[in-house]
Amino acid sequence: MDNTENIPNLKKQLGDEVVVVMVPFQTQSHLDPFLQFACLISSYGLSVHYLSLPTYNQDTKTRATAINPSDLANIHFHDLQMTPSPLDPDIPTEVPKHFHLFWNVSMHLRQSITSFLRDISSKSRRIIMIHDCLMCYNVQDISSFDNAESYIFNPVISAFGMYCDHIFPHVGLPIPLEQQLLQRLPSSEGWYCEEIMRIGSFQVQYIGKSSAGDIHNTSKVMEGSNTFIDLLGIGQDKKQWAIGPVLQPTKKEKNGFPCLDWLDKQPPKSVLYVSYEMLTSFSDEQIKELAMGLELSKQKFMWLLYDPDNTDIYLGADLKRKFEFHAGFEERLDGVGLLVRDWAPQTEILAHSSIGGFLCACDWTSCVETITMGVPIIAWPTHSDHPKNGFLLTEMLKIGLVIMEWDKKRDEVVTASTIDNVVRRLMASEEGDEIRKRAKEFGEAVRKSTEKGDASQMELDYFIAHITR
Repeated sequence: MDNTENIPNLKKQLGDEVVVVMVPFQTQSHLDPFLQFACLISSYGLSVHYLSLPTYNQDTKTRATAINPSDLANIHFHDLQMTPSPLDPDIPTEVPKHFHLFWNVSMHLRQSITSFLRDISSKSRRIIMIHDCLMCYNVQDISSFDNAESYIFNPVISAFGMYCDHIFPHVGLPIPLEQQLLQRLPSSEGWYCEEIMRIGSFQVQYIGKSSAGDIHNTSKVMEGSNTFIDLLGIGQDKKQWAIGPVLQPTKKEKNGFPCLDWLDKQPPKSVLYVSYEMLTSFSDEQIKELAMGLELSKQKFMWLLYDPDNTDIYLGADLKRKFEFHAGFEERLDGVGLLVRDWAPQTEILAHSSIGGFLCACDWTSCVETITMGVPIIAWPTHSDHPKNGFLLTEMLKIGLVIMEWDKKRDEVVTASTIDNVVRRLMASEEGDEIRKRAKEFGEAVRKSTEKGDASQMELDYFIAHITR
């Protein structure tokens, strides 16, 4: 185990001798936790460089409302350059168009990244590259630098999801769950489309021997035990660190967002927050059913509206919300619900005292936020690892409810009456109160784990000690 005794004096000892380079995949759900992790590393006195496209660097800094400005100022942002290529017109319908756009962009950054590495490697004793697993192709030249080593940061997948969906099928070991849970565990079949699996397989072949270890945005506290975290490195001769959550503590300023002012006027734990991130798209029919279900429930809600198919990442992100609802929906809300069509800070929303529940797709980024803030979830998985994340929170940790049975198909429309029933169970019942109590206590334990001397903070200390050895 690496010595952590001298960590507080790193800045004085190392200066710019050890430089950390962060290379995230170019989507919001990856960019933001990479920046949060960058700030944590920088707090040890290390020089940290963050590489992204110009538009994304600017957008990521704009979204970083929870990060202390002085911490953000310590990060060196570098703009990558690329020449965009036309989008394949034959994208499979099950692949979100915006995901393919991001993928297309991320396949043209190798030259720019290598050029940056060549420059900085001549000025530093050691280069530590921390990159996304979906950027392996672009960072493959790291192996040609004698003074560099690389690590993969997995910001958007739980240890439970990674083992069940990506490790278990190949190692021949059982999934260590009680029989009752195993019988309910959702299958991966039908949740990962072939195109996304092809993209993942393509990147894996470039991991190679240059990767010295994996860092995970989770912890034994977040997942309830070490069971699946201990299985992450099985069959691999490299180090593993579970340092989550990398989420930064929220500031108390309102930052000028009207939706936070609206929340100030609502009773404690009375509002259901409804959000769908960039990688989630519903049919018009499903959006209509969701709107009707929220209206039927008569519970207060705040809904952030995203339209991922109206994002053009070559011209800059246009995130104007363009969903149309059934006649008169918004007019009938009358203070009960709020529709937010512009970006708003999710972490600050979840930390607000009026939020009593969170309805989301269960991408791991949102799960990390809701777990850390102690807010119960209504799980509505839509693709990839979402079902496993939802199962972890609702069935294993018991800090939420699921919108539909686990054996339902992902493209099956959920009716307004079903949505109404689940919303009422969480927001207006004794069952919901008990779930809220468990989620609050769980969140407190997770936040404590990031304090000095506790589990996640010690894991981070061990990682810093390792890269500065």
